[in-house]
Amino acid sequence: MERLLVAVLIVAVAGVVSLVARRRRTPDAPTQVVHEAPVQLDRADFPSPEVPWLLVAFTSATCHTCADSLAKARAVESRAVAVAEIEFTEHRDLHQRYRIDAVPTLVLADADGVVRASFIGRVTATDLWAEIAEAREPGSRPPRMCTGEHAHG
Repeated sequence: MERLLVAVLIVAVAGVVSLVARRRRTPDAPTQVVHEAPVQLDRADFPSPEVPWLLVAFTSATCHTCADSLAKARAVESRAVAVAEIEFTEHRDLHQRYRIDAVPTLVLADADGVVRASFIGRVTATDLWAEIAEAREPGSRPPRMCTGEHAHG
C-alpha cells in the first residue's frame, strides 16, 4: 500500500511540474519576412547608362502586381529617366546579383548607380512620382505622413 501511495504521489508531482512548465512556455513569435532593395546598381548592367536617372522594375511574368507597377514606371520614362524591366526568367542573373527576392521591386538610381528610392510590392503612382521628384530635386516633396506604405530613399 505504501508503494502505491508513493507511486501516486510521484505521478501527481510529475503532472504538476508538467502543467507549470507548459504554462510558462510562451509561443514563438511569428516569422517576419524582410525584403530589401539594393542600395547600389552598376549602371552598365542596364540599358541607357548615359541617362541621368534609371528606374528599374524587377518583375516576374507570373506576378499580377508587376504589370501594374511596370505601367506606372513606364509613365515616368523621359529623356531624363530611363526605365528598364528586368523580368525574372529573362534576367535571372540580375535578380540574383542584386538579391531581389520579392517582385515587383522598383529601384530609382542616379547617374552613379546610387539608389535614391525603392519600392517593394504595390506602389501608387502618386508615391512613385513624389519619390522621383524628391530624388531629382530634394525638398520638392511635402513632408510625408505615415501611410503604412514603404519607400526608401
